Amino acid sequence: MNRCVLVFAATVMAATALIAAELPDGWVKEPFDGKSLAGWAVKRPAEKSKWAVGVARLPADNIKTLVAEDIPEGKKGALVNEVSGHRQSVDIFTKAEWADCHLEIEVMVAKGANSGIYMMGEYEIQILDSYGKTKIGAGDMGGIYGASPARVNAAGEAGTWQKYVVDFQAPRFDDTGKKIANARFLRVELNGKVIHEDVELKGSTGGSLPGPERPKGPLMFQGDHGPVAYRNIEVTPLKK
Repeated sequence: MNRCVLVFAATVMAATALIAAELPDGWVKEPFDGKSLAGWAVKRPAEKSKWAVGVARLPADNIKTLVAEDIPEGKKGALVNEVSGHRQSVDIFTKAEWADCHLEIEVMVAKGANSGIYMMGEYEIQILDSYGKTKIGAGDMGGIYGASPARVNAAGEAGTWQKYVVDFQAPRFDDTGKKIANARFLRVELNGKVIHEDVELKGSTGGSLPGPERPKGPLMFQGDHGPVAYRNIEVTPLKK
């Protein structure tokens, strides 16, 4: 092995060690392995769940649904909510929990579909087929439900993969459990465009997990409002 290769290998190892050192003990960086539902749970009644793992596709003959096709060897699939109508599945959430974090995630919606990304199982970023709308509200793609519409309509077409990048700050509690600071979406990007900066959440969004607000919680996807798919989910510590 020549010197250049040795130097490159040492650089990669050092960078990997640095990344590992930045992750707190017990931190789950990739909650979805692209192959199974391991590490995930669904809301009751579980028998209504239509969540599957596969390659998400919008059928040309039915653009209001998504299907999960077989995953090619060596590839990863997506979490796909295979429903053909309204409110026929359930919400799905991680068993792992986080507080302050940086989230990167890709989402696909069917034509007319509706879902939501719930940070800590509590605070929703809206998912909706809002492509081409000239006027949008907090219920459209990118809206922080009950708090703020997106600055611009950055939504892509139904059936395409769209990427969110989220910097999220969890609520703060004192030693007695009393909340002393609200949760905040510090920055949200959709498809490369900044759609939110420093949005405060006074409380949980409707449809959140049961119970009061808490110091940390899971990542949850709304599943009872239509066909949607998620992939390439990565959660890392929020940089100060």
